[in-house]
Amino acid sequence: MMATQAVVRCVVSKTCWAGSLVTLLVLSLALSVHAQVKQVEELEYPPLPDLVIPEPERVVLENGMVVLLMEDHELPLISLSAYIQTGARLESRDKSGIASLTGTVLRTGGTTKQSGDELDEFLEGKAAMIETGIGGSSGSASMSCLREDFPAVLEVYADILRTPAFDSEKLKIAKNQMMSGISRQNDDPGGIVSREFKKLVFGDASPYTWVPTYASIQSITREDVIDWHATYVQPNRLILGLAGDFEKEKAITLLNKVFGDWKKGPDIDDPKAFIQEKVPAGMFYVEKNDMTQAKIAMGHLGIRRDHPDYYSLVIVNQILSGSFGARLFSNIRSKQGLAYDVHGGVGLQWDRPGMAILSMSTKTQTTGKGIDALIVESRKMVSNPPTDEEVANAKESILNSFVFSVDSPSKVLGKYLTYEYYGYPSTWLKTFRHGIEQVTVAQVRQAAERHLRPQDFAILVVGPREGTKSALAKYQNIHELDIRIPEPPDGA
Repeated sequence: MMATQAVVRCVVSKTCWAGSLVTLLVLSLALSVHAQVKQVEELEYPPLPDLVIPEPERVVLENGMVVLLMEDHELPLISLSAYIQTGARLESRDKSGIASLTGTVLRTGGTTKQSGDELDEFLEGKAAMIETGIGGSSGSASMSCLREDFPAVLEVYADILRTPAFDSEKLKIAKNQMMSGISRQNDDPGGIVSREFKKLVFGDASPYTWVPTYASIQSITREDVIDWHATYVQPNRLILGLAGDFEKEKAITLLNKVFGDWKKGPDIDDPKAFIQEKVPAGMFYVEKNDMTQAKIAMGHLGIRRDHPDYYSLVIVNQILSGSFGARLFSNIRSKQGLAYDVHGGVGLQWDRPGMAILSMSTKTQTTGKGIDALIVESRKMVSNPPTDEEVANAKESILNSFVFSVDSPSKVLGKYLTYEYYGYPSTWLKTFRHGIEQVTVAQVRQAAERHLRPQDFAILVVGPREGTKSALAKYQNIHELDIRIPEPPDGA
């Protein structure tokens, strides 16, 4: 008992001593700071240290497949991600939806060796994951597993990419799910705004704006899906990114084992997807009478990320709505109380211009005030241009948050995969901080004036007729958009 008490006294004594030491240090620092400054704003911080960002190793297999490798031995896990050079941008309008269907059934439809259900059981037994999909500009195929299961799971992953079965029943299920989605596409006001505003900006003839219809989904056959896969899922159209607890040479040997005999596909010049050059300015309206609010979006074309104004616009976007103290939040949400959510900025895409867009939700009776407020704030970016303090604060916020985008090898690898896929230099990530730091206040102001042009805005309002009628009355020409869903073909 006496020994136990002695130990307790010792622990307590050490704890008290440690606590006292911490207290003394805090008081010492506080007194030191107090002796030097009187206001928080007077505190001075040293410049940010150089951020060391690892760079993946790049290997090209004989069949043209590009592989980026980044070892990370912290946990016994391995992940693999692939970019596939495909996308809905390559669809014909009458087969809209084929890319998404292919991406779904590539995984759910199983392979020539295992059914989709057998794949599910295999992966569940190993706590592993394999997922596939195809979006607007690219396809994806990802996997993750324990280090010890990597060879077995990789082999299944390769089978899914190389020899999918595209089971008819699984294709039917996927088609039915898409048809169900079509029937609900006008339920969500936010979805309507996103879809219809994209049409206004990119043009109805742009594949970036097409959505599947009952007719297009019904027309897609299993043979269509097989042909799409055969055309676009080829080793020379894949970029693999491998991250985790592996050894480079052994990993390359495994990759060559499962992919090495996959013959290179034909070189295809993918057509460039159409995007209109000029956005029709004016007021556009969608009637949706089951809403209690109005949704507003306005803007025009943005830019690609390789535009000279890229870094300047990153700062412009931060000043506009990058924080709760940004202009849109401060002036429209906090001071005027017109909206709970309000956003804005110039869209910056990798392979096409983005959309410069300002948007908000507001009560129907304040629809007019909301429209005016967004236009006023976009004009103020020129008439009341960003100040030295706003630019400095925006830079600091961007640079401080940058570290969280590269705080793991998998995040870094994901960025390098993007650069490789879209043809950007591998130095893009490492030059970002310098690019932001070098932007001047004058350049920020010039970029805002060039890329936020209220006189060219297409304005879209989605809301109930009665609530928004008075707000829209002052506009001479209002273009009402028809969002009715075309009926399925006879017999569908």
